[in-house]
Amino acid sequence: MKNFFGLLKSELLYLWEFNSIEEFWIELEKYIDYYNNKRIKAKLKGLSPVQYRIQSSLVA
Repeated sequence: MKNFFGLLKSELLYLWEFNSIEEFWIELEKYIDYYNNKRIKAKLKGLSPVQYRIQSSLVA
């Protein structure tokens, strides 16, 4: 969890200026989707976290 919030701050909060709380929520939802579904992790054998979870559950 600590890693997630560190990345969230450095990749979203520190790089963007939000004009409203609604704009912030929209961008936060997009970032969470990216983080879980599109971001490739070497530690997870080159898969996104969701892909890795699905693959792990199929093998088990």
